[in-house]
Amino acid sequence: MATNRPQFQLKFNNGAETLWLPVNPDTISASSSHGFEDIEVSGLGEYTVIGNKRQKEITLSSFFPRDYHPSYCEYPDLKDPWELVSTIERWQASGKPVRYIVSGTPVNIAVTIRSFEYQERGGEPGDVYYTLTLKEYTFVDIEKRSSGKASTSGSVTVTTPKLASSAPRPNTRVTPKSYTVKSGDSLYKIAAKVYGDGNSWRKIYDKNKSAIGPNPNLIKPGLKLVIP
Repeated sequence: MATNRPQFQLKFNNGAETLWLPVNPDTISASSSHGFEDIEVSGLGEYTVIGNKRQKEITLSSFFPRDYHPSYCEYPDLKDPWELVSTIERWQASGKPVRYIVSGTPVNIAVTIRSFEYQERGGEPGDVYYTLTLKEYTFVDIEKRSSGKASTSGSVTVTTPKLASSAPRPNTRVTPKSYTVKSGDSLYKIAAKVYGDGNSWRKIYDKNKSAIGPNPNLIKPGLKLVIP
């Protein structure tokens, strides 16, 4: 394992979850700018007002490998690529910021996940290539009040009306009785398809252990699995 290269990490929920990128990005771009406003001033023509500095945007491009290779992988204990995809999408959907850290550098900032694009490529089954766009996040203290009265502390006042309770939406997902393994599939990916939850892969493995064998990561295309 290389030790002299910077390590890229994303942390969520105050460090309760950590995602260490298994392959350092081959492309990193960052952009920052100021806000500008062009106005017309009588007798002077157009005049530009320079506003505040805008938050920095960072874009990373790399891939999640299915198999370990010491020449480019940062650690050998790899997670299933589709499990990492699911984790990032869950963090993005949470509406909460994550922390972006690059070891050996001053980079340790809160960010939001603005976009996450990924794909599998022909000839490289199981590897997932991605582009991740992050934007710097600034924490703002907001005092919540139900009365709507002005605050004397200088903080922002937000009125939070009570919402009427509603019955939970019924689960309409239909679970198939069987599934035929396709090229590039993993048990995590199959569980995400049939259950909507990749973490339920263990149920499929336990039901089909005699057909799969001792290694749940080795499933062959064409194998018919029973879905419990």
